[in-house]
Amino acid sequence: MTIDADDANSFHWLVDMLESVEVGLVVIGLDFRVQIWNGFMEHHSGLSAGKIQGRSLFDAFPDIPRAWLTRKVDSVAMLNTRAFTSWEQRPYLFRFRNTRPITGTEEFMYQNLTISPLAGIDGKVEKVCLMVYDVTDIATSKQALEKANAQLEEINRNGRG
Repeated sequence: MTIDADDANSFHWLVDMLESVEVGLVVIGLDFRVQIWNGFMEHHSGLSAGKIQGRSLFDAFPDIPRAWLTRKVDSVAMLNTRAFTSWEQRPYLFRFRNTRPITGTEEFMYQNLTISPLAGIDGKVEKVCLMVYDVTDIATSKQALEKANAQLEEINRNGRG
């Protein structure tokens, strides 16, 4: 099999896009060893791909809830279907500092997570992809709205007293 110039260019563009997208992409084997670590993850973790590839995700990030993530990944691999978590269920998987200028009041980045199975050519799931979305703006806005609604309810209760 030979690779022509068009295929090489397409591959280069794809890699460039995956490195620059504003979503964390982490590919791990079923043994939880990191295989791919994109630019978003490098930027927010301070760990380069070269420093984390081949390492256990749990060794690199000991605060990740091992039992919880293992159950999620095992389910994804066994059922060959995606799993999702929102910041409301678990505020984050990776405890990254909040680097957003507008929502700088939050200590950490709120995250939604998608776990996708990655099958080999035989159809058997060999790896999973963790997609980490920064939803700090959404979480901060919703919490502010809930706080304002609670204050309005308190004012209404006291006003009728």
